[in-house]
Amino acid sequence: MITLGYEKEKEKAPFSNAEHAPWYAIRTKSNCERMVALSLECKGYEQYLPLYRKRITEREAPLFPGYVFCRLDLGIPFRIVTTPGVVSIVGFGTHPIPISDAEIEAVQRVLRSGPNAVPCPFLLEGQRIRVFRGPLSGIEGILLTKKNELRMVISVTMLQRSISVEIDREYITGV
Repeated sequence: MITLGYEKEKEKAPFSNAEHAPWYAIRTKSNCERMVALSLECKGYEQYLPLYRKRITEREAPLFPGYVFCRLDLGIPFRIVTTPGVVSIVGFGTHPIPISDAEIEAVQRVLRSGPNAVPCPFLLEGQRIRVFRGPLSGIEGILLTKKNELRMVISVTMLQRSISVEIDREYITGV
C-alpha cells in the first residue's frame, strides 16, 4: 500500500479533532483558502471553509475571503502558522481569540438551509431579529432591506464580516 506523507502527519495530530476545542479564524494569503483548508485537514485538524455559489460565474467562492475556521486546543502545541498560505490566527496582538460556536453554527445552518447566502458588509447597527419558523428557526441576526426584499444579516464579530440571506417577513420577530 502506498501512503502519502500527509497521512503520517495526520496520525500525529489526534488532539486536533477535539470536539470541544474552540473555533479560531485562520487568516490566509489571498486566494489560498482552499489550499489552507486542505492542508489543515491533512494535518488532522477540524477545519471549516464556508463556500457560496456566485450567481454570475456559477462557481463556489469563499464566503469569508481570506479566512478558514479551525478548531484548536491552544494548550497543546500546534503547527497552524507553519501551514503554507497561513498568515496568522485572528486575535488581539499575539493572543488568538476564539470564535463563538453559535456564530459558526449559524453560518453552517444558513448554508445548509438552501437559500442563497452571499457576503455583505459588516453591520453594527440595525434591528436584531430572530427567525421563529422554517429551516433557520432560532437564528438571530440583523434585519436589512435590499431591493424590496428582506434579508437577515448573520455576523462573525471577530472577523468583522457578515453574510445575508433572504427571509420571509412572516418567519421573523424582533428580539
